[in-house]
Amino acid sequence: MLSLNKRNTSEAASYLLVLFALLMIFPLRLLPCFLAGFIVYETVLALTPWVERLVKGPLARWIIIFFLTLIVVMALVLGITKLIGFLLHDFHNLAAFHAAASKLLEDAQRTLSPVVTRYLPADIDELQHQLITWLREHLVVVQTFGRTAAHTFATMLIGMLLGAIISLRVSHDGIKNAPLKQALLQRLTLLAASFHNVVFAQLKVSLVNTLLTCGFLFGVLPLFGLHFPFAKTVVVLTFIAGLLPIIGNLISNTVITLIGLSISLKAAVIAIIFLILVHKLEYFINARIFGSRINAKTWEILLAMLVFESAFGLAGVVAAPVYYAYLKSELSHARLI
Repeated sequence: MLSLNKRNTSEAASYLLVLFALLMIFPLRLLPCFLAGFIVYETVLALTPWVERLVKGPLARWIIIFFLTLIVVMALVLGITKLIGFLLHDFHNLAAFHAAASKLLEDAQRTLSPVVTRYLPADIDELQHQLITWLREHLVVVQTFGRTAAHTFATMLIGMLLGAIISLRVSHDGIKNAPLKQALLQRLTLLAASFHNVVFAQLKVSLVNTLLTCGFLFGVLPLFGLHFPFAKTVVVLTFIAGLLPIIGNLISNTVITLIGLSISLKAAVIAIIFLILVHKLEYFINARIFGSRINAKTWEILLAMLVFESAFGLAGVVAAPVYYAYLKSELSHARLI
């Protein structure tokens, strides 16, 4: 009886501790650290069995994890560098960029409603003037943004390091007489599994969305004799925005429609028709991927994102799918659903 009471108390304490830790992530601004750490941790665990086919033993595991972590960090640095160069490729020629931007503004003035165009700059010079004026008036905001970006980058590096260190931990399933430790490990195991399912499911969704967007920009539009400006930049934006469930597709679709409207009404209509068809296709794809991974429907994830956004802001939107998947995992583990 005493052992049963101790186990029940440990279970309750583990739930409270994990709940407190997950909620404190938001006020402490540790969500980037949390995400980066789990990404490295899950990546290392996913790749280790493949490498262990060639190298055996505890020492080999340390060597494997070290090199895998080094590869992950180098890939992140190289990926960020290539991404910046890829994005700046469209703006390498300033004269061409000014000409393209001026054409977009002129087309917007002709095609959009006067209610909208009166808030838009007339030409590229006015756009530059408004940008410089805004920077002068919001210098404190820009400085705060810089400090926030530096804090985010630093916490992400710390999270990656922690994820790599924790992935080196060797579990000792035979150790007993530590009910609280076992309960906490059970909670963290379910949390890690939920994170793995959500992240890899959303990555698949984003890849599908990006491939369909590439097909539209580089395959469908040229058939109608239309050239989409900044197509490569839009593709990258589609992939990055697609990492956010549901909202990411809305962001990329809005950008594509607005740029299509700036080209011509024909391009805008083609874009809208294509995006409607793609959205219907993606609805079934998303439902299948997320349904198989976390057993959640689209409206459930959207509702969770809405609640978390109201409570924690943009960070809540990012964390909501993971938290909701973890909640369902705990309820399923307790056989309540």
